[in-house]
Amino acid sequence: MSLHLYDTATRAKTEFQPLVEGKVSIYACGPTVQKAPHLGHVRKEVNFDVLRRWLEHSGYEVTFVANITDVDDKILAISAETGEPWWALGFRVEAQFHDAVAALGVRPPTYEPKATGHIPEMVELIAELIDAGHAYAADDGSGDVYFDVASWPAYGSLSGMRADDMVSDADADLRGKRDPRDFALWKGTKDGEPATASWPSPWGRGRPGWHIECSAMAGKYLGPEFDIHGGGLDLRFPHHENEMAQSQAAGRPFARVWMHNAWVTMAGEKMSKSLGNTADVGEAVERYGGRAVRLYLAGPHYRSSIELSDASLSESAAQLERIDSFLARAAQAGGQAPDAASPSPARAAFTAAMDDDLATPAALAALFGRVKDGNQALAANDADAVAAAACDVTWMLDVFGLNPDAPEWAHTRGAASDDLTGVVDALVSTMLEQRATARANKDWASADAIRDALAAAGLTITDTKDGARWSRERG
Repeated sequence: MSLHLYDTATRAKTEFQPLVEGKVSIYACGPTVQKAPHLGHVRKEVNFDVLRRWLEHSGYEVTFVANITDVDDKILAISAETGEPWWALGFRVEAQFHDAVAALGVRPPTYEPKATGHIPEMVELIAELIDAGHAYAADDGSGDVYFDVASWPAYGSLSGMRADDMVSDADADLRGKRDPRDFALWKGTKDGEPATASWPSPWGRGRPGWHIECSAMAGKYLGPEFDIHGGGLDLRFPHHENEMAQSQAAGRPFARVWMHNAWVTMAGEKMSKSLGNTADVGEAVERYGGRAVRLYLAGPHYRSSIELSDASLSESAAQLERIDSFLARAAQAGGQAPDAASPSPARAAFTAAMDDDLATPAALAALFGRVKDGNQALAANDADAVAAAACDVTWMLDVFGLNPDAPEWAHTRGAASDDLTGVVDALVSTMLEQRATARANKDWASADAIRDALAAAGLTITDTKDGARWSRERG
């Protein structure tokens, strides 16, 4: 089965055909470094990291570009309010962002350009749009330059919005605009703004608009046309709509496929800094572990919203513990893994799911099915079947970025909780075997005593048709 992806622009799944055979180019909009990232922000990082890994597992060479927006109205506003220089604020928050995504096992992009490092490319692109009749300099002396939306009939094709729906925010700056829908390509310097946040241009000192930044940086690193452009659903309009319009108006085909991940929500609302309903990445990682938070974000389909709750994160942590418990026991079984050239039905099911627009829920079902197979093989003392299941599970974990032995999780392997996983599992398994023997002998007092001892240690015992299973309680 070939890879099919849902293209936001066409609103349909289409067979993916890269621009260059064997290679895939991706541009994913990165953070605006104004405040510390929350789980809603990093879902995009995890989702597109899984996409990148699946493409690489499928044999593609991937160039992945993700930008940093380090100059912006919001950054300057926070700087003015707090007194922290805008560039220092951006540097500090960028470091927090890098720490957050690293804690979730997200690999660095191939290139990570910053907006402030690409002003000449933006000025050049703006000039091309003016020459093509799709942009104009405001005649009020402000130094602003706007994209002329009315000059581009295809505007709105990405989001599907009608012209009447494209109204400006109530507090939007309309100075110098011919049409309220027109958006800024260049913003002339305003009174009170720091001189360090402006650059020379043919239209006077100023700084780029948000949308032109990504078009210019994507063009520099990936060329006028590339394979996939991605980001959160909230970027579809106006950011990606504007990117597509200005790039194509300048004669650049731009992205062949547009992909958008859905939101993380709290009480049904999109998680956002303005509403205050955010969840700190560091706190979530500290409480549940980076791999569990990653599983929570990667497990649902990327186009489905996720409701944030302690129960969901706890379930992801428990799922990982079941996987790790199986792998620890499998490593002690000493079986012979099969030839990798002979893929199992479980791998085929996993592959079919991932090729169907990254259907991660079905892919995880295949993974957990192999964990179940492996546990049954352990119970039957079939070491080779155990090794085969463990091989498949590890391969699937690699795709999800959850393999505990991968380099991105090296920082966690020194922790005592990780070092003792195998030891704890072996000890608990021995106690569960003793409990099973006691139950078989109808020695209910001894069986209950073992269960109570494990509960006192913070472990939950669940009796299933395949035997007792344990998980760690989380407060």
